[in-house]
Amino acid sequence: MARRKRFSAFFYGTLLHPEILKRVIGNKGSRLKICPAVLLDHTRHKVKHADYPGILPYSKSKFMLGHDLEVEEVEDRSVHGSLVIGLSQADMNCLDVFEGDEYVREKVQVYSLGPIVRLADYEAPKRRIPGPTVEEKPDLTPSTPEPLPPNPSETLKPAIECETYIWASDPKELTEEPWSFRDFIQLNAWKWIPGESEGANDRQDYLEVDRRREMGGNIVRGPPQE
Repeated sequence: MARRKRFSAFFYGTLLHPEILKRVIGNKGSRLKICPAVLLDHTRHKVKHADYPGILPYSKSKFMLGHDLEVEEVEDRSVHGSLVIGLSQADMNCLDVFEGDEYVREKVQVYSLGPIVRLADYEAPKRRIPGPTVEEKPDLTPSTPEPLPPNPSETLKPAIECETYIWASDPKELTEEPWSFRDFIQLNAWKWIPGESEGANDRQDYLEVDRRREMGGNIVRGPPQE
């Protein structure tokens, strides 16, 4: 019996949240593993009139940013995210529809920055509410990641080939402002995940996830929601 092909993918936006990822692929991801990772020589930007980001190779975005590839710090041209291992072809088909025609799926090389854990053992950060702190699961998306070492491509663990989604629409649809997962959790996650805001008991669906799915890959953005 032929062994089914499995995929690895690097996520850097809304899919950093495990509940959104599981909703998009339509299963609990019980076979999936995850670890923090970094993609070098790329930059992440907010998408205009959207809650999610896009990434570009730094060879393209440096002109938009007015940067010089030879002198900028490695952190300025790196994207922190998560590497997910064990995705099926059906999972990738769902992800392709979710990302839609704004992105193209490409193979990239990423570097792991921490231990690999089961997706079931990882919980994304929630909105910070003052009060006692409960026991937390591994935080794969710290608000201030550890600085990368000099020459990371030479000093980190060997690179891992995986899939990721590169911005394929007009670069003018991206802003110079970087996108923050922490800001997404604090300000916009309620539109994507039930239970992420006050009044969530009245919101039993994943509004933005379902909306993108219904578009069948032909993404139409509107003005930002309040």
